[in-house]
Amino acid sequence: MYKVGITGGIGSGKTTVCKVFEVLGIPVFYADTAAKEIMCKDALLVEGIKSAFGNESYFEDGKLNNKHIAGIVFNNEDALAKLNALVHPAVFRAFDTWEAVIPPSTPYTLKEAALLFESGSYKMCDTTILVTAPYEIKMKRVMLRDGVTAAQVKARMDKQLSDEEKSKMANHFIINDEQESIIEQVLALHQEFLKAAEEYKSSNA
Repeated sequence: MYKVGITGGIGSGKTTVCKVFEVLGIPVFYADTAAKEIMCKDALLVEGIKSAFGNESYFEDGKLNNKHIAGIVFNNEDALAKLNALVHPAVFRAFDTWEAVIPPSTPYTLKEAALLFESGSYKMCDTTILVTAPYEIKMKRVMLRDGVTAAQVKARMDKQLSDEEKSKMANHFIINDEQESIIEQVLALHQEFLKAAEEYKSSNA
């Protein structure tokens, strides 16, 4: 099945864009949501996290101790890389399981991931979308959404690749600047992906 990867920096509004694709009947795999779930349900991953970061990584009820994990990885690049090396393969497995039950009549699927390029999962997609927005707008959105300070938002932004770096790897772009129509941009890409999906299906028949 034709796979479209979609990403964007924090506050870019990529989830909003995904919701428009869903209205058009396109299934969306939310990698970040899946990661939170499998960090508690994937036995192999749970054991890996406990081994790397201690048994206190989980509460007695099996829920992830986010504060403990965050305290270790937030300012430690090596620890963060170790965590990602455990989580990303598990998310890849979850995506394969998810896609396996998608009806064959579905033209294409969308994989939404904040770290699409950083994790290397873009290589498993046939094409990619980068959702962008001006820095000031992204900052305002996240501050309002999460109730955090500008400094806290900037610290989170600094953990991700910049839009300039991501744009070198992306195939398509959606500008979410509260000026250009998101719906019109999505509809245009949808038509393009439907055509590409048909060509993909024919070449793999």
